[in-house]
Amino acid sequence: MGTKGYHMNGKDKGKLRKTRSASWIEGVVRDFLMHSPENTLRNLANDRAFEEVIIGFSRGDNPLYEAYKELVGPFHWTPLEIFTKTFPGGEIQPADLTVIAWVVAHHPLTKEDNRREKFYPSERWARARIFGEVVNEKLRRHVVAALEAEGYAAVAPALSPHWEWKGSEKYVFASTWSERHAAYASGLGTFGLCDGLITPLGKAVRVGSVIARIRIPPTPRPYEDHHAYCLFHSKGICKKCISRCPAGALTEAGHDKIKCRSHVRPVTEEYVKAHYGFDGYGCGLCQTGVPCESKIPLAADLQ
Repeated sequence: MGTKGYHMNGKDKGKLRKTRSASWIEGVVRDFLMHSPENTLRNLANDRAFEEVIIGFSRGDNPLYEAYKELVGPFHWTPLEIFTKTFPGGEIQPADLTVIAWVVAHHPLTKEDNRREKFYPSERWARARIFGEVVNEKLRRHVVAALEAEGYAAVAPALSPHWEWKGSEKYVFASTWSERHAAYASGLGTFGLCDGLITPLGKAVRVGSVIARIRIPPTPRPYEDHHAYCLFHSKGICKKCISRCPAGALTEAGHDKIKCRSHVRPVTEEYVKAHYGFDGYGCGLCQTGVPCESKIPLAADLQ
């Protein structure tokens, strides 16, 4: 990840910042997903992993990023912390940074296949979990490269060598940068009973983020509560994800991460290798076959 953002003269930087906008960044993301051969499930049909995407922005000085140090853990980075770890020595303020977050929806056929499953993930879902995340990694790198080519220093926190898992007294385990929390801060969705992010594209999604030294107006957040889109938390109804969980990891009390992880690995890991012929794992049953699979759910969806 280069340092071009620090080597341009002030006149050139000013010109670029007038021409590079939210719509340009959105175009960079969409163009990759629509046209790159990298967006593939690596199956015989060479289907795309993802077809729909939404993009949001939040300022580096958004108070939520400081709040995450209490809500997630003191180890959770602010945008400034990971940016200065990546580009030490520069004079920069939090307001100089923008967090670019995106949500990509799984292919409709992937969701359809997994909707029929009761215990193990469908082959398409397992491919989306493994090869789809490779697509997401390449998308992060693509966005960073596009920004740097225009003179903006950028970093994908989830790909940073500094990124790591952390033990959490409150959440069992967490990480130094949560892309779902970045998406929440960027107006893209709220959390459900199973901890998944419920977005306008639903919950059967993957999330990515990049932090750049660029000023983009933040995306409005159409919610105040972090559970606003979950029918159980907002209205006390639904709970469909509880019955979908094959590991008994979901209850009205929330998400048991230990039970969930134990089902994913080694149970589904062994199944995927034996039945689908590649090294992988997955589940996603709580993300499919539920009212929030592909949309923000309504109470009417339960009728």
